[in-house]
Amino acid sequence: MTAITTSKSIPQVNKPRLRLSSRWLIHVTLFILAIIWLTPSVGLLITSFRPREAIASSGWWTAFSPARFTFENYALVLNAQGMGDSFLNSFKITLPSTFLPLFFASIAAYALAWVRFRGRNVLQLLILALLVVPIQTTLVPVLQFFNQFRLTGTYIGIWIAHTAYGMPFSIFLLTNFFSSLPRELLESAKIDGANEWVIFARIVIPLSVPALASLAIFQFTWVWNDLLIALIFMSDPATQPVTVRIQALLGTYATEWHIMSAAAFISMSVPLLVFFALQRYFVTGLTAGAVKS
Repeated sequence: MTAITTSKSIPQVNKPRLRLSSRWLIHVTLFILAIIWLTPSVGLLITSFRPREAIASSGWWTAFSPARFTFENYALVLNAQGMGDSFLNSFKITLPSTFLPLFFASIAAYALAWVRFRGRNVLQLLILALLVVPIQTTLVPVLQFFNQFRLTGTYIGIWIAHTAYGMPFSIFLLTNFFSSLPRELLESAKIDGANEWVIFARIVIPLSVPALASLAIFQFTWVWNDLLIALIFMSDPATQPVTVRIQALLGTYATEWHIMSAAAFISMSVPLLVFFALQRYFVTGLTAGAVKS
């Protein structure tokens, strides 16, 4: 009897050790993946502060032996012709192109999640199918359509383009989140006399801030970093965003890596600030609604 009791107690003693070792393995794996993902960004940041001669003679990992850094690269980029206006243009393009998909997609997602109408399932499948359609295949017909209505080269035109291209993913993400909201809460609001718009504005939207913030991060980052759509629909240099201006710098300074690295880091700093400002909503918004209880 003593031997049987001892053999049964061994797994109970080893379980915490196994759990600790598996958790340690996960942490080490995540740490290695973080290092791999951060290495290019760290290299870009260090290179952006190095003089041209140092970049040409050695790699960024040797920047501290000896340490040679300068702010001249950023001064050259910020003082480049049209760079300040291009940053302002990026905000003019990105902010409306972020809020418009959130507004229209939230309305459509609420209808698909909670309003019963004919053809609802077919519409959901159609939106899901649009997720796999390459944007490049639509550029020519959209450009021809914009030319007919004189929308090419205007902010309204590129707002419409970014809103349309961002709608399928936005509706898909918000529909999953809205579907996970408690049905009893919405039904009790209807019993109290609230209509669909009141439920949507006063109950659904306040409860969906994490999902909306996650979607805002995705849309803002995608529009801010966009080069293809801006290059096609914004032909006037006076209205082109910073990504097109950086691409022009690449053509002017073919081997000026110190200028290119500084310009690239300046461009990526804005999406990073947006992400860090909304990061507490990011994981919650992505995971909520993935599994329904």
